[in-house]
Amino acid sequence: MKMNLETKQKIIETAVDHFMRFGIRAVTMDDIARQAGVSKKTIYMEFSDKNQLVLEAFSAALELDKCRMEKLPLVNDGIIHHLIGLSNYIRNRFSDFNPMILHEIQRYYPQCWQLFEDFKHEHIFQEIYQLLEKGKEEGIVRPEINSEMLALMRMEQMTNLLDPIKFPLSRFNMVDLQLELFEHFLFGIFTDKGKQAYLKQKHDQQ
Repeated sequence: MKMNLETKQKIIETAVDHFMRFGIRAVTMDDIARQAGVSKKTIYMEFSDKNQLVLEAFSAALELDKCRMEKLPLVNDGIIHHLIGLSNYIRNRFSDFNPMILHEIQRYYPQCWQLFEDFKHEHIFQEIYQLLEKGKEEGIVRPEINSEMLALMRMEQMTNLLDPIKFPLSRFNMVDLQLELFEHFLFGIFTDKGKQAYLKQKHDQQ
């Protein structure tokens, strides 16, 4: 017997929330059942085991990230406006994100890790590459940089910042860390015009 879609969605949303906050291995099926307001038996009616729930929850989380990125100000509406939107997205996205989750999926959940790698290359890389190319057209980004190389570098930099061994939560705030390196990247690619426009827009938003 299959559960209704509303119940399944509630279980997945609860799983996403708990995995992102606490990591995967620290969260039990009992925890999810309790927070979702269902029995563990109900969960197992739809999900054969925790691995399946992790896969569907992680897929849902990536789809949500994709939707959030699509709602950002369009690159064609102006690079600076888009970058400020990205900065706000980073602040909200990592405010309650436990970086241990990526360490866990890489080690224990290869299907999820492949989804993450595909998402990086199909969405994040393309987003950065298009931003750099449009920025060159607007005189915001230095024309001599190699957009493909810089997009790949930035994509891997973002992933490296989520390594809890290299950047332990006891020493680094995840939001501050992501924003610090985001602006470090920006000031490396900006022309003088881009730097001044970004700082002005950032100041006006505060």
